[in-house]
Amino acid sequence: MATQISASKHAGTTPLATSGKAGPRAWAALAVLMLPVLLVSVDNTVLSFALPQIALHLEPTSAQQLWIVDAYPLVLAGLLVTMGSLGDRFGRRRLLLIGATGFGVLSIAAAFAPSAELLIAARVGLGFFGAMLMPATLSLLRTIFRDREQRRLAIAVWAAGFSAGMALGPIVGGFLLEHFAWGSVFLLAVPVLLPLLVLAPILVPESRDPHPGRIDILSIVLSLGAMVPFVAAIKSLAVDGFTGPALPLVGLGVLVGVLFVRRQLRLETPLLDMSLFRRGGFSGAILVNLLSVVALVGFLYFVAQHLQLVLGLSPMDAGIALLPGLAAMIVAGLGVVPLARRLAPRVLVPAALGLSVLGYLIVALTAGDGSLAMLIVAFMSLGAGVGMAETVSNELILWNAPSAKAGAASAVSETAYELGAVLGTAIMGGILTAYYRANLLLPPGLTQDAADASRETLAGAMAAAQDLPHAIGESLRSAAAHAFDGGVVITSLIGALLIVIAAVIAATTLGASRPSAPQEQSSNVARREAGTHTR
Repeated sequence: MATQISASKHAGTTPLATSGKAGPRAWAALAVLMLPVLLVSVDNTVLSFALPQIALHLEPTSAQQLWIVDAYPLVLAGLLVTMGSLGDRFGRRRLLLIGATGFGVLSIAAAFAPSAELLIAARVGLGFFGAMLMPATLSLLRTIFRDREQRRLAIAVWAAGFSAGMALGPIVGGFLLEHFAWGSVFLLAVPVLLPLLVLAPILVPESRDPHPGRIDILSIVLSLGAMVPFVAAIKSLAVDGFTGPALPLVGLGVLVGVLFVRRQLRLETPLLDMSLFRRGGFSGAILVNLLSVVALVGFLYFVAQHLQLVLGLSPMDAGIALLPGLAAMIVAGLGVVPLARRLAPRVLVPAALGLSVLGYLIVALTAGDGSLAMLIVAFMSLGAGVGMAETVSNELILWNAPSAKAGAASAVSETAYELGAVLGTAIMGGILTAYYRANLLLPPGLTQDAADASRETLAGAMAAAQDLPHAIGESLRSAAAHAFDGGVVITSLIGALLIVIAAVIAATTLGASRPSAPQEQSSNVARREAGTHTR
């Protein structure tokens, strides 16, 4: 069947192309869809590099510092499935434009937040509108590019957009942080979103599920009730250990999650089609995405602080130091496309992840040596492996999902990504913080305020050292750096273990149950989807 379907006159639709291959208009649409992808990835990277300045100016507690990072992906993780399903029902492009508008307004609010509490609140709002952006971009690729080879390339470009944003973020963000206040990094959203709002209605076709069914409000509530307590429990465990509410929160999340799954299995038109998870390629790719992002974000969490606070690099120089690794991620993500035509995913993805394991082992073996060169090499290896694995796994996620459910499938993929971002910061950041506190040996002669600030965060210790006599200040810097780098060794080994688990999952699930694209072979489905693409 031709993969670009001519719309019926009754449906009032306009085709993207007249043949099986996507035309120039589709590639122009891809360029527009890269704008929100770049925005989200730039925002994540910039925040990591702005965190030391935020810690100095807003003086958050260690828990608030984690919340500043995690509030955004936490809300995204809770709402992505809901927003993906809403996009399937009401229009993916429409949801994209609403999300872009709200994201821009709240980015301005975050830029001028006067306190840690208000910055966290702005990040929550950004998560709400950001949840409308990402599922729409990936699901629109599924409906725009119906030829699998073109779609694989488009997804490689989509994944490279994340890496390009991460590469651009430290450079542009570093420049802004050296010349302006930290809030300027959030204003990057404005020049990115304005072209999107102008060009998307012109170039990006509208698409939706032709038979969406009714919206089940209880399913939305249950999805939030399952996700939020679970992630909150992880954060509580990282900060307060088992003395906090972690275990009750885990129990609540599991209970509500079971109720959510049972309800989806009973509904005729569920919020999330649970049958997708019966496909080994789909569920395996989701887990690979999740664990890879946990490892990647955990690495960025500690490397940004190490470069600036331990090695003493400026934000701009720290961004440049990571540029080779981010470039490796982009090149590897695009370069894996021809390899994916020849190698099975269960071979290709574990081999790629082996590079990421090597990167983490390099960090574990050289932490504390002060070697910037080895850190750059480690991140190049880590980035190349993750870039290749993400391209292949994201393509498998869409390949295993019916076109009409592309939004929901994309939302699951993005949920894994954002949940991985939360877990990466909460678990690896929490372990690093706990190790730092337990092993920080404060030198004598500190005031109580300086001691308390030093125990809270590495940034607090470095800031306190500036106000102390030279000898005491140097002793404090050395002690804080030693404790921090000791924690880096532990978190690096944990990161390597997570990637090994991801490689095992890939080897045992990916490629084992790849479907034969029934939705693209059936003429009945083609006729049913004829009205799903509009402008």
